[in-house]
Amino acid sequence: MAGIKDATAIVGIGQTAFAKHLPEDERTLACRAVLAALDDAGISPAEVDALASYTMEETDEVELAKAVGFGDLTFFAKSPYGGGGSCATVAHLATAIAAGQASVGVAWRSRKRGSGPRPWTNTTAQLPTPAQWTRPFGLLRPADEIAMLARRHMHEYGTTRDHLFNVALACRNRANQNPAAIMYDRPLTREMYMTSRWISEPLCLFDNCLETDGALACVVVSAERARDCRRRPVYIHSAAQGLPAQHHGMVNYWNDDPLTGPSWATARHLWKQADFTPADVHVAQIYDAFTPLVPLSLEGYGFCGRGEGGPFTEGGALELGGRLPVNTGGGGLSEAYVHGFNLINEGVKQLRGTSTAQVPGAATCLVTAGEGVPTSALLLRT
Repeated sequence: MAGIKDATAIVGIGQTAFAKHLPEDERTLACRAVLAALDDAGISPAEVDALASYTMEETDEVELAKAVGFGDLTFFAKSPYGGGGSCATVAHLATAIAAGQASVGVAWRSRKRGSGPRPWTNTTAQLPTPAQWTRPFGLLRPADEIAMLARRHMHEYGTTRDHLFNVALACRNRANQNPAAIMYDRPLTREMYMTSRWISEPLCLFDNCLETDGALACVVVSAERARDCRRRPVYIHSAAQGLPAQHHGMVNYWNDDPLTGPSWATARHLWKQADFTPADVHVAQIYDAFTPLVPLSLEGYGFCGRGEGGPFTEGGALELGGRLPVNTGGGGLSEAYVHGFNLINEGVKQLRGTSTAQVPGAATCLVTAGEGVPTSALLLRT
């Protein structure tokens, strides 16, 4: 990955509205987000020659290329493991462009999770091998699997529900500043959090992400081309993916230490290629499908020691003006849950200086994909 350091930049971002239900289908939403990102960059659809998305994306390259009007495509890729693939889509485009395989890349995610079916409700499909060790024993949903990891962290390190509330509150406070966020006009209090219903103990309603219809996209070009684009470029400084040895998705059954998740393997490679350290990160967009993923990621990416992710959240550390402002658009917990792509776009907004919850002077940003599954991460800089 050393060959991609600052060699490419994100020059355009786009998104649709977010809602529990949108009338458009996923392909239409994808087209609108992509066109918005290209317009933001000042680049014609005919110039696009590379695409990257998720294996779970329902809109394929052929449909998108025809509908939007791309030229010949010379690179296209998809990243697996749901939210674990968000940052990998951008990393794949950066690698292809730096290697000369393409010149203008678009990454996107379109999803109707709010009005569509829940993936685990399909009882007719044969379970994949990992799920055969979890679902027959009651771990039916991702929330159940992460709840088990959260309970383990509480048992070993004294993490509390107040620590998880700190995560939920920081995301909600930022959403309350973001008119595009689903929870824009809905403040959260500690009483609301502590008295809400269980989803999978110890995770309550507000420990779980939203279920959202919406789409987002971004445009990646070479650093040289970026200087001529419409918006201030945000450079892709480092990128990494990680799948640790003997990993078992979400629950990490076979690891010597189940709490050492994929973020640890990703972080080692990410920081190895970077010119700065966790102490130099001004703002972070940390994947938050569930609140415990944030303290787990704070540990994995080196912002605090092992078992210190809970206490790290104390004293407003995750808020604006805190030690590490996180998820400044509201994240998956309070802006929208579109498999983490809104975290990428929010990272770009921060480094452009256009976020609704702007960190003064932000020049470096960590963006992470889903912890608990094979994952990916980006370091962005101005």
